[in-house]
Amino acid sequence: MELHNVWFVLIAVLWIGYFFLEGFDFGVGVLTKLLARDRAERRVLINTIGPVWDGNEVWLLTAAGATFAAFPDWYATLFSGFYLPLLLILVCLIVRGVAFEYRHKRDEERWQTNWEHAIFWTSLLPAVLWGVTFGNIVHGVEIDEHKEYVGGFLDLLNPYALLGGLVTLALFTFHGTVFAALKTVGDIRVRARALALKLGPVTAALALGFLAWTQASRGDMSSLITMAIAVAALVGAVVAIKAGGEGWSFALSGVTVAAAVAMLFLTLFPNVMPSTLDDAWSLTVTNASSSPYTLKIMTWLAAVATPLVLLYQGWTYWVFRKRIGTQHLADSH
Repeated sequence: MELHNVWFVLIAVLWIGYFFLEGFDFGVGVLTKLLARDRAERRVLINTIGPVWDGNEVWLLTAAGATFAAFPDWYATLFSGFYLPLLLILVCLIVRGVAFEYRHKRDEERWQTNWEHAIFWTSLLPAVLWGVTFGNIVHGVEIDEHKEYVGGFLDLLNPYALLGGLVTLALFTFHGTVFAALKTVGDIRVRARALALKLGPVTAALALGFLAWTQASRGDMSSLITMAIAVAALVGAVVAIKAGGEGWSFALSGVTVAAAVAMLFLTLFPNVMPSTLDDAWSLTVTNASSSPYTLKIMTWLAAVATPLVLLYQGWTYWVFRKRIGTQHLADSH
């Protein structure tokens, strides 16, 4: 396999890792309004992701950095053409991080309430915008012969991309609900399981519609197989949470996220950004990649650094593996 193909696969793996981890992260943020009944329960939910949310975002930074180094033309077209939605995501991630750190700095109710609103909205908006962004990448956008996006912001709000936004919002919220059931004790755990059972069928219907549309537009046998895996895993996650198998449910919801993202990249390849104006103007793994020498150096660096990052992040999750509940809080803030 040529190195530009290897790096396309590696970037796909990075996005899978990011959406798997940040997916339940965003979902828990949304649940601070959907599931939590009071400030103590919101604090419990926030504490379930408190030790890991910033580490989860490392996958995003790595994916963006790898795209910049391995496929500079892809990076340039994507970040210039999708400037507004990506800027909104960036602002949300910044405000969200500040909200996690500043919420408990004062005891005033208004102070904490405002930051809790910020956590909710800065979790919900990126969950939608990532689906819209990747929906447009797979669907194709107006790219001219100079590899530049010539459409406008409203062109990105097409039905396929908007459906993608609903799917990622529903899927991440379901993923977060299962994670909350896995990481909490008491009444909030029971209600998280009940909410997961309600969200599961809705998420499955939206995901099936979006993935089927993707398959009909650009799919082949490999993408069809991954679509089947995604849908089957999501159904299995619902069955598992109903049976009380929260660990299995979380693993299967993670498989759903991974298979869905893998399907998008399989339908995309060998393009990285298809052009709707002319197929010859599409960005591909060949015409958008860096030089072989650059890719070779990157491969050696990735081979050294990646295992260390995985070991460290795995250790973090192991250390903070225990369940928590309102009884574990020192106070009610």
